[in-house]
Amino acid sequence: MSKIHFVGGEKGGVGKSVLARLLTQYHIDHQRPFTAFDTDRSHGALLRFYAGFSRPIALDEFESADQLMEAALAADQDVLVDLAAQTSLPLHRWIEQNDLLRLAADEQVPVVFWHVLDDGADGIALLDALFERYDHAASYVVVKNYGRGKDFSAFESSPVRTRAQWLGAAVIDLPELHAGTMRKIDHQGTSLWAATHNRDSGLGLMDRQRVKVWVRRVYQQLDQVGADLFTPAPAPVPVPDPTDPA
Repeated sequence: MSKIHFVGGEKGGVGKSVLARLLTQYHIDHQRPFTAFDTDRSHGALLRFYAGFSRPIALDEFESADQLMEAALAADQDVLVDLAAQTSLPLHRWIEQNDLLRLAADEQVPVVFWHVLDDGADGIALLDALFERYDHAASYVVVKNYGRGKDFSAFESSPVRTRAQWLGAAVIDLPELHAGTMRKIDHQGTSLWAATHNRDSGLGLMDRQRVKVWVRRVYQQLDQVGADLFTPAPAPVPVPDPTDPA
């Protein structure tokens, strides 16, 4: 069963594209089937760091946005959508004018919204608006990004946190990566795999070690929700033993 994952948060600078890159690398490393779309046509992170695994899409053009559902129906896979800033209005317009969530339910394609939070009040308000708009018609993952905030007590004590629980939303942490190491990754334009494994990636030994530890911690968080929210990897096809007379 395919699933469509919208990776957003509406606010700029909260770490949406970092999460999208992590989700992409997670699917590669775990051999989960996926197609990734980048909605930022000017400097999209997925197109830059994962060019071989992603393609551009224009949410303000219905014929382009339609590729999301087409990809979900073409094969059992996760459809990952990195939502750039200022794309929420065209996204909601496309969803509502096509009654997409009803269509997705009819086609048995769950829709998941990943909402990345910093520790500001506006991110909580935007999450509440997302809940209000789609209610139980979608699934949700709230991501507390500790690279963009340190104190999430306002969210944890808010009515929005209670509503998230009522809606069955998962809440996970995105650990912080040392800022200097993240800058080096961005300046080098390397994938997270290359940043971890390639000695010629422009990162030193300790930078690579920090990335390795960070990715492992993120994967632990994703593992908590993956069984419910990600399309399973296909079962391996058994290879006959040529020495077996049967």
